[in-house]
Amino acid sequence: MISRDLTFVLGGARSGKSVHAEQLATDSTLPVTYIATARVVDDAEFSARIAHHRERRPAHWALHEAGIDLAGAVSQIDAPGHCILIDCLTLWLANLLCPPDGNGVPADQYQAHFAALEAALINAKGKIIVVSNEIGLGVVPLGAATRLYVDELGRLNQRIAALSTHVTMMVAGLPLTLKTAGSA
Repeated sequence: MISRDLTFVLGGARSGKSVHAEQLATDSTLPVTYIATARVVDDAEFSARIAHHRERRPAHWALHEAGIDLAGAVSQIDAPGHCILIDCLTLWLANLLCPPDGNGVPADQYQAHFAALEAALINAKGKIIVVSNEIGLGVVPLGAATRLYVDELGRLNQRIAALSTHVTMMVAGLPLTLKTAGSA
């Protein structure tokens, strides 16, 4: 029997996935640490998106800005009776594959990061909520780098969904339950 409490929330851009995940964290009534994976870059529009997320979160939630060692952040923060909200795997993967400095992590190393994250989630003692984009519903993208990103995010999402006790797909602000505890 799976003893972990791992919820995975997927959706497209502006599907309501972050708002839904934040509500799940609030509803847990546990102390919450929000792990942000976005890197602040010199981009006014992206900075505004980050500010919008910050303004929406309750002030009493702890914040941890994770770098590429997301597994280490989860392991460091995780505790029984605590909720971690990770938003989001999409930006974390972008940081691994296409960081602003242009020096992406080699394939064998990012696969090690995936495995480390899986281990941290498997061993978690608290409630974990993970947000990610579902970007593989469209046409096959042009360009090898974009195809690699779409493929790797799809594989990563599958790995996290397999570990999760609950999986929800957000479409137009509506949560669609894909998996609940005890179902496969």
